[in-house]
Amino acid sequence: MKLDMIDVKILCELQKNGRITNVELAELVNLSPSPCLTRMKKLQASGYITGYSAQIDVSKIGETLTVFTEFTLKNHRHTDFSRFQATIEKIDSCVECHLVSGGYDYLAKFVTAGIVHYQTIMEKLIDDDIGIDKYFSFVVIKSPFIKPHLPLISLFRDKLHA
Repeated sequence: MKLDMIDVKILCELQKNGRITNVELAELVNLSPSPCLTRMKKLQASGYITGYSAQIDVSKIGETLTVFTEFTLKNHRHTDFSRFQATIEKIDSCVECHLVSGGYDYLAKFVTAGIVHYQTIMEKLIDDDIGIDKYFSFVVIKSPFIKPHLPLISLFRDKLHA
């Protein structure tokens, strides 16, 4: 499926509000409701829309600690990366993991109940001997903003079909 600007506008609006009605969405993207719904169903069927979820204000539930962690592996074989990724993916508190270029191998984001919880996770990872050479932790003091959506139009404007 090749996307056009209307498809990307639909995706942009759904990122902002996944509970928007089809009538409201159609109005925002300048379509009538029936073609808008057809496009949205095609976007879902083609895998562009992978799901819907609620954004939760965790601070209303209780205190948490967010930590970004840089990991460097001892070895860089395919099996070393696979073992690390499989292990870290099973940790509920690890909400993001990125293989990166530069001075370390992975950047992971943990959201934990506190520093003791985070340190327990790190100690277990080291004890499990999954190939970690070293890690550095960066505790988040404050997050001035977190954008829950990507700037799809500016990212793909030049690549879209009219």
